[in-house]
Amino acid sequence: MTVRFQVSFDAADPARLAAFWREALGYQPQPPPPGYDTWEAWAAEHGIPEDQWSNFAALIDPEGVLPRLFFQRVPEPKTAKNRVHLDVSVSGGHDVPRAERNPRVDAAVERLVTLGATKVKANDEPDQYWVVMRDPEGNEFCLQ
Repeated sequence: MTVRFQVSFDAADPARLAAFWREALGYQPQPPPPGYDTWEAWAAEHGIPEDQWSNFAALIDPEGVLPRLFFQRVPEPKTAKNRVHLDVSVSGGHDVPRAERNPRVDAAVERLVTLGATKVKANDEPDQYWVVMRDPEGNEFCLQ
């Protein structure tokens, strides 16, 4: 039996980090629960103080297949390397010729850099190519 899970990110600015990952992955903001036009309306009805409404953000896969991403405000900054990271597959996989895969990865690197990511290191091996990146808050991830 499989179980559902979400990937949670600690963040200084949940909305900004969610916006980056929305663009990076093609996700969409999670709509508010049925019966509410906005998350603010839901939060107000559930007694959440207005100064806490920006403490969270959530993204979902538009096709409803991949994990939900949840972003939560934390007071402390990131201080160490991630123990878990995302590998984002942008190359098309091993069925695509290597001469096409690498430029796809490089194009994704450039696009994400314009969105606030940082390129750390390219890794070029005989059977694969990937680039280690950091999102706008310093969380490591790989493009492959």
